[in-house]
This record gives sequence, C-alpha cells and structure tokens, in this order.
Amino acid sequence: MFEALSGRLSGVFDGLAKRGALSEADVMEAMREVRLAMLDADVALPVVKDFVNKVRERAIGHEVLDSISPGQAVAKIVNDALIDALGGAGAVPLNLSAVPPVPVLMVGLQGSGKTTTSGKLALRLHERDRKKVLLASLDTQRPAAQLQLAQLATQAGVVSLPIVAGQTPVEIARRAMETGRREGYDVVILDTAGRLSIDEALMDEVRQIRDVVTPAETLLVVDAMTGQDAVNTAKSFNEAVGVSGVVMTRMDGDARGGAALSMKAITGAPIKLTGSGEKLDALEEFHPERVAGRILGLGDIAGLVEKAADTLDHEEGERLAKRMMAGKFDLDDYASQIRQINKLGSISGILGMLPGMGKIKDAIGDKDLDQSILKRHLAIISSMTKGERRAPSIIKASRKKRIAAGSGTTVQDVNKLLKQFDMMSSMMKRFNKLGVKGLMRQGMSALMPKGMGGGPSGGPGMPPFR
Repeated sequence: MFEALSGRLSGVFDGLAKRGALSEADVMEAMREVRLAMLDADVALPVVKDFVNKVRERAIGHEVLDSISPGQAVAKIVNDALIDALGGAGAVPLNLSAVPPVPVLMVGLQGSGKTTTSGKLALRLHERDRKKVLLASLDTQRPAAQLQLAQLATQAGVVSLPIVAGQTPVEIARRAMETGRREGYDVVILDTAGRLSIDEALMDEVRQIRDVVTPAETLLVVDAMTGQDAVNTAKSFNEAVGVSGVVMTRMDGDARGGAALSMKAITGAPIKLTGSGEKLDALEEFHPERVAGRILGLGDIAGLVEKAADTLDHEEGERLAKRMMAGKFDLDDYASQIRQINKLGSISGILGMLPGMGKIKDAIGDKDLDQSILKRHLAIISSMTKGERRAPSIIKASRKKRIAAGSGTTVQDVNKLLKQFDMMSSMMKRFNKLGVKGLMRQGMSALMPKGMGGGPSGGPGMPPFR
C-alpha cells in the first residue's frame, strides 16, 4: 500500500545523505519533495501542511544542520512526525472494561467489509482473549446479510443471534443484549446496516441503536482503497454518532495509503485494527511506529516475529530443525518448509517487513519474487511416490516424465527442483560436518558447493533467487 510513498521518501533521504553537511536551502528543497510525495500518496492537504511544517521547524534547527550525519537526523525527524500523524506510538487497544456483556457497535458504508470484519473480530476475541462472543446482524436492508453473519459465526466458532423475521434493527439490538445478559456472554458484536452513501436515514438508525445499547466501542469500518473518501466517511460518522476507533480494511491493496496517514488528524479517532485479506484471521492491531518504519524502509521486525508466532507450527519447525541437524532432510521436509513459508503470506510482503529490503525488492522485481514457483514445487513433490520423496536419487528419466505429467509441469521444472534440493542437502551436510564453530571460523562460503564459494574465484556465493 505504501510502496510509492516509501520509494519517494527513500530517494529524498538518499539525496540528503550524499551531500554531507546540509544548508537551510537543502532542507527546504527536501521538504518540498516530501510534500509532493505525501500529496501524491493521497494524504489530506491540511495533514501534509502540518506534517511538513513540524519537520521543517525541527530540521532547520542546530540538531540537524550541526549534526555529524544530517541525512539520518532528518530521517529520524520524519519518522517521529509520521508516528505522530498516525496516532502516536503504541497500539490503541479495544475498550472491553465495561460490565458484561460489552456491546461493540460496527458501523460503516455498504461494501467496506463490515460484516466480514465483525466475524474477524469475533474470532480474535474468542481465540486470543478467550471471550464468549455473540454476533448479531442488525442489517435488514441487504438480502442474506444476516445469513452471511451466521455463516461467519460458525467459521469463527462463536454463536450468532437467531434470526427472527420482521424485527427492526433496534428490536434486534435489544434482543441481542437481553440474550447476552441472560446467557452470560462477555461481548456482543452488533453489525449494523450500511448504505452506498451517507444519508440521514442511515445516521438516524445508527443513533437509535447507539442510544438503546450504549456501546463501549463504536468501530467504524472503512475501505483503505477508497482513499480520501474513507477519511470523509469517518469524519461524517464521527460528527453524527461519535466513533471510538477505526478499522481499516484492504490494507494489503495497492492504494496510495493517504487515508491511513490522514485518519487520526482529520477525525480524532485512532485506527485500532487493520484487515488485510479475506481469511478470518487476517485482522491485526494497528501500530503507528511499525507502519512508519515500513514507510521509511526501516522494516517491521516486531510485526514479522508476531506474525510468525501466530501462524507457524512450532512443533513442525522443531522437527524439521532436528532432521536438518542430523543430515536427514528429504523432499517431504522441503514440502513442509514451503507450507510454513506460504502461511506467512507473500515473499514480497515478508521482505517488506525486513529493514533495508525495500530497495532489494525493487531491484529484484516482482517476477523473481513470484510465489508460484513454491506452488509448482509442492505440485511436483505431491506427484512423487513416498519412496521418491525419501530418496530423490532414484528419480531417473522415466520417473521424471511421469512426475511432470502428474503435476502439470515440465521435465525441466522437475530437474530444477531436484538440482535445488541437492544443493540444499549438500549445504546441510556440510553444516552438520563443520558445526557452529567451524562455520564461524570459515564463514558462509564453506557451505557453498565447490566453485560457488566466496572469494575472487568463487563469485558472489549464492545463486540468484528464482
């Protein structure tokens, strides 16, 4: 989402770093570039003006112009200003401290992902916080909206309020809260109806529901892909009914990202959660400092570690590590590794969370980061027999033809996989033989096949990622 803005800002800081000592004119020129980059990223004009003024005031001070590395000093100031614009350091948690059942009101326009987000939030509260959650659809406008929420509740492993035909949204809200009190629910998530645009009828309905249930949280769901329209929607809802937090959906899209940077300053409501993907577990807390770090190419190691902790199978990881250390690594293990990588998402997304990888990602290009190669490898391995997966050396010409036909690939694809696997196996055997001390003494080049190690004759070391 923030790739274009990240690229433009990186260019600005690279230019400053090359100049050494900075003059006031250099800082002014850099601020002009930052201003254009933010406007191009669809950030609201008042936010851009305030942001650039804050950075300029600090950057023209002695702390930058007299700094040993002024380019880095400006980057630090921009990073701090980005964090402030996004709402300040640290995630803003949901307020669930009220007397159970705690009502959470979901509001927003039609098509913003409100119903799906309600299901995601129910799953998050149920699994992470061990809350007993009741989902209730108050959407009597959209056909099958109530059935959709009931299906999402089943997927999330929570209960949905039984559908009673003919009830008004306010009556459904009352019944949901009564059921929540009677049956001992911790949280009641109320999914309201949306409209294609903001109108008085929609606001009146939301106000009536709000007055009946007195929600602890009123979460506005907005689509990040709609840019400044998302900010305008948030402003209107906040003025009409009061919003305690924002959930931004489709944060994995290719929009310019300006809505996220404008939301807090324009509406006063913090972004509390973000959605990226259709799966029910694709809901995350919003950490301004991490987003700022990713925009400036500083990465998000904390986010990557959390993602890995949530998605990866640790027992399987330990089993694979033991087999690798023992030199017993076969194609079944390789397939298991690929499945673990796929759980983390796209390779491009993973690289975006690593410091300094943005430029490498741009240099490599999307073609070489294409994850279809991993899917192809899984298909090829799935077409092999158990014996072939355990002992790939028995795979000769006739077997290769059968495997290629069974996996919908070519014999060349099978050969590439086997060659890559041989290289990995050789590296693991060398590692097992050298041990950690030997590796530290001889370096990574000791793991490479002959002719591929480091040094003048060995070339760069590793083959390019393809």
